[in-house]
Order: sequence, then structure tokens, then C-alpha cells
Amino acid sequence: MEITEEQYARIKDSLPVQRGNVSLTNLQVLNAILYVTEQGCKWRGLPKRFGPWHTIYMRMNRWAKNGVLDRVFEQLQLEQIVRVRIEAFPLDSTSVKVHPDGTGALKKTDHKPLENPAADGTPRFIWLPRMLERL
Repeated sequence: MEITEEQYARIKDSLPVQRGNVSLTNLQVLNAILYVTEQGCKWRGLPKRFGPWHTIYMRMNRWAKNGVLDRVFEQLQLEQIVRVRIEAFPLDSTSVKVHPDGTGALKKTDHKPLENPAADGTPRFIWLPRMLERL
């Protein structure tokens, strides 16, 4: 699902004007977003032909926060370029099980004491910044 230059010309008014030194055009970013929408892949899974995934993700995130994506998808539907149905549904945390690593929990590490208890005490190197001169 990619849009052509002619289709892009019909909806480009709903996208912000590009300023400065940008590496990707709005058309390239929009096609990458449509690819992720259609394929359901991760951002890192974008093919190299779309450009750097992080650049695309950051611009998509900015567009989503500013309401640009809503306008674009509405315009795509009005012009009958792409037919997209957006559905939102609530998720209850009691029905979605997340691995502890996914919640940002600290990993458990076993404390293994050394054979010599004195070596297990204070660290051998402590960085203490000191002021050499007073003004």
C-alpha cells in the first residue's frame, strides 16, 4: 500500500510544509507509515528502501501529537486513495499479561559473596571529585 506522486499531490495540503535540511520527503514518510500500518511490523522491521526507521518514527510521533495523522488519514479516505478503518478498544491490565522485563522491573541478581569477606566490603576504587583551588 503505497501512494503515488499524483495521489500525494491531492493530499499534500494536509501535511506540514517541510523546512530546513530534511533527509526524507513527506511522501516517503507517509508510505513508510502506510507500510507499517498494513504489515503490522515493528518500526525496526521497515525495509531499508524507506530510510532510517528512527527518523520515520520520530516524524510520525510528532505528526500524531499535532493531529496531522488524523487529517492525513481523513483526507486519504475522502479522496478514496486508501481505505483504512481505525478501531480503538480498551485493554484491561487483568487480561493482558506482561513479562516483568516489559514493565521496567529491575532484574534480580544473586549476591555471591567472595571467599574473602574483606574483599566483599567497600569498593576498591572510589571517585571523589575534589576542588584544587578556591577562588
